Amino acid sequence: MLTEKELKEIKALQLLCEKHGGFQLKLNDVMLQNRTENVKEDFFHYEDGQLVGFLGCYGFGNKVEICGMVHPDYRRRAIFSTLLEKGLAESKKRGFKRILLNAPTSSVSAKEFLKTIPCSYTITEYQMKWQKTDLIIDSSVTIRPSLTNNDREAEIQLEVLCFGFAEEEARKYNQELTENSTEQKLIIEVEGKIAGKIRVSEVNGEAWIYGFAVFPELQGKGIGRKALSKVVAMEHEKGLPVFLEVEAKNAHALRLYESVGFRTYHSQDYYTYLK
Repeated sequence: MLTEKELKEIKALQLLCEKHGGFQLKLNDVMLQNRTENVKEDFFHYEDGQLVGFLGCYGFGNKVEICGMVHPDYRRRAIFSTLLEKGLAESKKRGFKRILLNAPTSSVSAKEFLKTIPCSYTITEYQMKWQKTDLIIDSSVTIRPSLTNNDREAEIQLEVLCFGFAEEEARKYNQELTENSTEQKLIIEVEGKIAGKIRVSEVNGEAWIYGFAVFPELQGKGIGRKALSKVVAMEHEKGLPVFLEVEAKNAHALRLYESVGFRTYHSQDYYTYLK
């Protein structure tokens, strides 16, 4: 698990790199703050006691996403290559079937580096922020905490049906979230029956929405829009700005989020590592 000192060092380096490059890095603050004990997921490089290089690995079922950074004054010294080599070795050791390398779309240095390693562009993910707008709150959809075994089984099946997890992977992922995450796990109900799920993380004065899914047979009925509107309203009432992420290929989800008031402000490109 990361110490408070390490988390502060990572954040300071991130802010410096982002200011220098004019982009935003996806370092998954929530996951960094809830690391599993005795699992090697983070790699550091120090020079004279200062953190100048960092790489984090973020597992999601059978895939792992890797993102890192190096202080602008310490680049071209093979620091990132060394960190990446360690991250790749550990990811393969842990048995991930797919390794994705994450780079801000506007980062020229990241794109140049990616040309030197065996990888191929896979997809772009957009970060979206909610812009205050009137929300229609519908009482036919209920949002409540996930508490029971039936709730957990529904969450697992939604990971399988909506996100392509194998059932065993979904069970493991759900267990890890339950044990290690501070996120709110919420259930979407319609007429007393489970219709979907959604997670909310409140970190650093921001609310982030993750894992939003509605059972396929219930999609297209407005349930998702009503549920999302309720969750956004809940977080807005707390005074928190609300964010989420969506893949570019998911046009239906993109339209849904835009209809509730979310607007794109940043994007990340993902590359599949080919070795």
